[in-house]
Amino acid sequence: MIRFEQVTITYADEPGPALRDIDLTIDEGELCLVVGATGSGKTTFLGAVNGLVPHFTGGTLAGRVVVDGRDTRTHPPRDLADVVGMVGQDPLAAFVTDTVEEELAYAMEQLGVAPDVMRKRVEETLDLLGIAALRDRPLRTLSGGQQQRAAIGAALTAHPRVLVLDEPTSALDPTAAEEVLAAITRLVHDLGITVVLAEHRLERVVQYADQVVLLDGAGGATRAAPGPALASCELAPPVVRLGRLAGWDPLPLSVRDARRVAAPLRPLLAASRRGRPDATTREAAVRVRARGLVVRHGDGVALREVDVDLRGGQIVAVMGRNGAGKSSLLWALHPAGRRASGALTVDGVDPATTRPSVVSLVPQTPADLLYLTTVDDELAQADREHGAPGGAARALLDRILPAIDGDQHPRDLSEGQRLALVLAVQLVGAPPVVLLDEPTRGLDHLAKERLTALLAELAAEGRVVVVATHDVEFVARTAHRVLVLADGDVVADGPTAEVVVSSPAFAPQVAKVFHPEPFLTVEQVAAALATVPRNDRNTVKHVNSSVYKS
Repeated sequence: MIRFEQVTITYADEPGPALRDIDLTIDEGELCLVVGATGSGKTTFLGAVNGLVPHFTGGTLAGRVVVDGRDTRTHPPRDLADVVGMVGQDPLAAFVTDTVEEELAYAMEQLGVAPDVMRKRVEETLDLLGIAALRDRPLRTLSGGQQQRAAIGAALTAHPRVLVLDEPTSALDPTAAEEVLAAITRLVHDLGITVVLAEHRLERVVQYADQVVLLDGAGGATRAAPGPALASCELAPPVVRLGRLAGWDPLPLSVRDARRVAAPLRPLLAASRRGRPDATTREAAVRVRARGLVVRHGDGVALREVDVDLRGGQIVAVMGRNGAGKSSLLWALHPAGRRASGALTVDGVDPATTRPSVVSLVPQTPADLLYLTTVDDELAQADREHGAPGGAARALLDRILPAIDGDQHPRDLSEGQRLALVLAVQLVGAPPVVLLDEPTRGLDHLAKERLTALLAELAAEGRVVVVATHDVEFVARTAHRVLVLADGDVVADGPTAEVVVSSPAFAPQVAKVFHPEPFLTVEQVAAALATVPRNDRNTVKHVNSSVYKS
């Protein structure tokens, strides 16, 4: 269905090709997962499938890409519209109509589909993706996750033979992501649609993949089955890394696979916890106090009389389904945010009266905060505005995502690179309160680890860090406390382990594998197994002896 024949793609002013000598085939009816670090060329690879690269993006294409017998060199995207449907990283930027129903119908109108067929397909797609209630909603009023589902629906209604998805679950809550992926999988198995999908949250999708295209960051790519492809990959999901730790062969790709072989580990992990006193921490003073926060969007209520106290030194994760009010809460905690009612103080003072602002917010669309022509200009301006020494913002950027070219225009960066840039620009001022809305979109596993370390340092300095996110693995590694919203109300609030272990939707993979034991990360499992005495080594043949103390 899709053939890359010695494909090399080079952009002007870049030191080397984004893709180099790619030679591979993606078969019909295959779900192909594209894996690579942030900035490794995943979006370029996907764009080459429907001709966006180079017809729209520019650059030079050597070799050829053939899709369903059509050479993309001579068939621009409009000539492939009946064959390839594509959803990019930023759905809002691709919308061309005003409402959800109009957007779902637009592609079919361009293809000349009969009106009665259009109506039927729209209804089917609304039900398939669970967005029937959003039919008449203006697209710009939707949450990020709702926009993502609407964009996927708009691609599906044209009934393409190839569906290309760039980070399709990055703005979806865990339940919505499972529903969308289940729908995509049904399309693959029931209709034989070929799906090419790039995703950083591999734990969500790798078990559905037939093949993996692994980009090495130097322009090269290899195609392999998921297990072999991820066996030594640094970006592997937690169950794969857990399998490496325990020496399981074959490596598990899903929670189900891991639970089947993890039974011998559970008593060892339980034993490692016995007799150890529970960790106690002294609670720091409350720095942010919010009372009776109410936020309305038109006739709808996004937050209902929410009370929340945030302590210094605490990283708080705000979770909940799409549209639950997470972004509304973050904006309500910001001096510039709109509140219908309620009171907010930071260190006992109304933050709207303080200059410079004591609250910094990185929104879901970080590119909105970038307005200069190069990365270096943005970083230098941030240093000047915050009175930081020259190079301070650059140092922060390199900690999150190193080696971003300072001469690049911010709009030419990948979604993850833009996010890293905005994080550096906002954090260089060292604000007492840091609010981050979906800060891991577009970031690979290693970049998330570096972000976790940076946020831990901010918290250690006594700052308040609040993160609204659907990334349960990031929460497991990063957050001290989880606050769950539903329909504008706080329905759960407590230590991370207590809240996420009790929730099937928000539990990380390791917690699901070892439930009811409260282990959240592979690192916690490794540390626990390292305390097991030597004479217990032989009780579990499946466990790699290297995890025990010598």
